[in-house]
Order: sequence, then structure tokens, then C-alpha cells
Amino acid sequence: MLGRRPGAKRLRAHGRIPAIIYGRKVEPQRLELIAKEMENLIHHSVSENLLVDLEVKDDPRPKRLALVQEVQHHALSGQVLHVDFHEVAETEKVTVMVPVETVGEAEGVKTGGGVLEHVLFKIRLRGLPKDLPESITVDVSQLNIGQAIHLGEIKAPEGIEIIGDKKIPVIAVAAPRTEEEEAAEAAEAAAAVAGEVEMIKEKKEGEEEAPAGKGAAAPAKGAAPVKGAAAPAKGAEKAAAKPGEKAPEKGAEKKGEKPAEKKK
Repeated sequence: MLGRRPGAKRLRAHGRIPAIIYGRKVEPQRLELIAKEMENLIHHSVSENLLVDLEVKDDPRPKRLALVQEVQHHALSGQVLHVDFHEVAETEKVTVMVPVETVGEAEGVKTGGGVLEHVLFKIRLRGLPKDLPESITVDVSQLNIGQAIHLGEIKAPEGIEIIGDKKIPVIAVAAPRTEEEEAAEAAEAAAAVAGEVEMIKEKKEGEEEAPAGKGAAAPAKGAAPVKGAAAPAKGAEKAAAKPGEKAPEKGAEKKGEKPAEKKK
């Protein structure tokens, strides 16, 4: 590992991974890791919550004790792209999140057809770095339908404190769902999707409304449409007056009357 690193792409091309280490009493420092070593370390661990001994070449403090705080992976290949470390002291208590693993088969699942549910997949622990476990194992074999194991019922390793509300369920066994319940859930999901589609359709139709004609004047602000007003006859606006004829006077088109003829 080195204290200075070139561009991230060039690093990965040479089988290395960019990283950074943070510390409470020191400035963040950029590092580079050997990709194969880091990936092997992660793949052979239960979780990415690892305590590692770092050796930084050509550095005034070549040896560091650090926790892996975050690992960034490529979305498709899963390749490790970047690692964040948090430097710790052997005598300093730290707080980390560790995964919860189960052992045994719950009684409610085995005999009652229940479903084992992980309410919390990770819990928060606090302790010295050397005492922190990679995961917490919980025996679920005694759980029946409707029962749960709460945070306060989990036994922590010696020297480790479990942080959080002790009444929060971590693992539970739920009753099996009936066909009626599954059908009701499917119907609710279908209704929700149909409602979203209808809203999108209405919005689209409202956006596609266009003015009646090019240059048509918009109604005055606050003016209401006249009830019963007839639309102009089809083609009336396109009719042109014949040469030499005068347009009919206003009011001359009353029922039974003809336009006045032009005097010679």
C-alpha cells in the first residue's frame, strides 16, 4: 500500500484499488490496495465489517489498525472499486453494524408452515476492536408462530454492548398466508397499478388539448361562456364575397329579410 496514488482508472488497470483512511486525530490519507488481496479478504469473510492491519510503505506511521467502513462495488461485475477505512486504537471503543445470522429450524416453520422473517438484518454493536465479532448468531429453533426474538434477548459476546431499543423484534415467525389473503393482496396491487395508469392517461390527455384554431383569441379573464351560443355554420368563415358586392349590413340577416341591393 502506498501513501500517494495516481488516477483511479490507471490504478485499477494495474490491479490496484484506490482507498482512503480517516482518523479522529489525523488528516484523511489516500492509499492504494492490491486488488486481489482485498477481494480475497472480503470474499472469505462473513461480512465487510473487517478489522485489518494496514502497512503503509514509505510513511512515518507504517502500521495502522483500521476498520473497513465502506466498500464500493461495480453495479454489474461486483468488482471492488473503492474502500474507506476508519483508523482506530486498540484501546478505543468503536461502534459498528454487524449482520445477524440464524441457526436451527424454527418450530413454527417446521410444524406449522410459518414463515421466518428477518425484521433486522444488522444490529449495532459497541466495543474494543479486538472484541468485535464479524456477525451475531441467533438460535431460532424454539420459535413458534407469532413469536419473536427481540434485541434485548440476544446475548452479546463478552465485552460487547448491543445498542438500540431492547423491545425491537429482530427475528419472528409469521403465520402462513391463506389463499384469500394472497388474492386480496394481488387485487390491491392491481388496483394501485390501474389507478396510476389512469392518472397518467388523464394527465396525457390534458396536455394534448390544443387551441381551436391558429390565432384564435383567448376568452377574457373571468368571462364565462354564453349558454346556448351556437357555433358558426360549417364553412361560413371561408366564404368570400363576390366581386362588386357589398357585405351585408349588420342586422340585415334577420329572419325573412334579404340584404339591401346596391343601387346602380
